[in-house]
Order: sequence, then C-alpha cells, then structure tokens
Amino acid sequence: MSSEKITAEVRTEFGKGAARRIRRENKVPAVVYGHGNEPVHLTLPGHETMMAIKHGGANALLELVIDGTAQLALTKQVQVDPVRRVLEHVDFVAVKRGEKVTVDVPVHVVGDAAAETLVVTDTPAIQVEAEATHIPEQFEVDVTGAEAGTQIHASDIALPSGVTLLTDADVLVVNVTAAQTAEAAEAELEAAEAEAGIEKDEPEAAAAEAADSE
Repeated sequence: MSSEKITAEVRTEFGKGAARRIRRENKVPAVVYGHGNEPVHLTLPGHETMMAIKHGGANALLELVIDGTAQLALTKQVQVDPVRRVLEHVDFVAVKRGEKVTVDVPVHVVGDAAAETLVVTDTPAIQVEAEATHIPEQFEVDVTGAEAGTQIHASDIALPSGVTLLTDADVLVVNVTAAQTAEAAEAELEAAEAEAGIEKDEPEAAAAEAADSE
C-alpha cells in the first residue's frame, strides 16, 4: 500500500463553529493520535483528502506533512455528510514504516456460484496484523462454480506474506446455500402469517362477500 502525501495545517481553533468555518473553505478538520503523543489537530485540503481516502480504501495510508515534517497516518474513522457526501472529519493513527498494525480488511466476493444457489457474506471484513505500509486493500474470495453447501472460513483466505490472521480461523466468511424456491417462500410466508394469527380469505369466499355487499 503506497501513501499519498498531503500538506496539513495545525489547527488551533476548536468547536462546532470553527469546524463549520473550516468546511466552508472546502477543508476538513482532522486529528492524529498515537505513539503516546498528545493528539495533533489538523486542517486538510478537502478534495485532495477525499480522493486519497477513496484511492486508499478502508485503511488508507496518508503521508501528512505537518510543519515541514512528514508523518505516516493510517485512517481510522471517517465522517461523511450524508447529504452532500463530503468529508466532515477524519481520525488518523500515527504509524511508522516497519511497524505492525491491527486492521480490519474488507472481503470482496468475485465470480458466479453454481445455478440455484445464494451466496451470503457472513463476515464482511477480517482482522489481520500487517506492516503499516503493506496493508491489503481487500481480500478476494472466488466462488466461481461453488455448489450449495460450500463454506469459506477465515482460515481459507490466502494472506500475503507478512500478514497474520487475527480473526478466529473457524469464523464463517462466505456461505453458499441453495436458493429458496417460490413455493418454499410462499409456504414460509403462510406459516409466519398463521403463527401471527393472520387469516386470509379464500378467493371464492371473498368474491361471494363482495357480491352480497352490492
């Protein structure tokens, strides 16, 4: 994983009012934690930061230049405006080259399983330990041709050299099951309605009742 360099400004104003002013200038308030140091509050360029995080994925690694000094920072939490879809705040953790970090890496399912099957992702991300500059962006799980009953556990996922699995090896990640037929779905619905005490009128009874009311 390569890091993208972004020049940051040290932030001295805090609170909601200051954050709003920063965002009006198309910038993003951020904070960097880690290595036993006091949190460093920063202002980052909005568009440049968003593109770097999009490119880096769930565990984007940025090289923040703070007062002329470069600091590697791993993205930990990103707040996005739900309407305008712009960054509102970013939390980073300071890291060093060669340092091992614990991260959750997304699982991406590829390929088409056998006909009349349903592919369910039970665990959307698995936790691993990796060197800060070599964090996988995602793990691909290929289900091409997989038959119903196929189960892929955390231990089945191939990890790059230097990456250690921390999630329990027996955790179910992807499950391939038989697709439910229309008849089975209807029977399940009827059973649920019966259990809830919902009674459905028979077509002939409903038609007769309608005719009587005319």
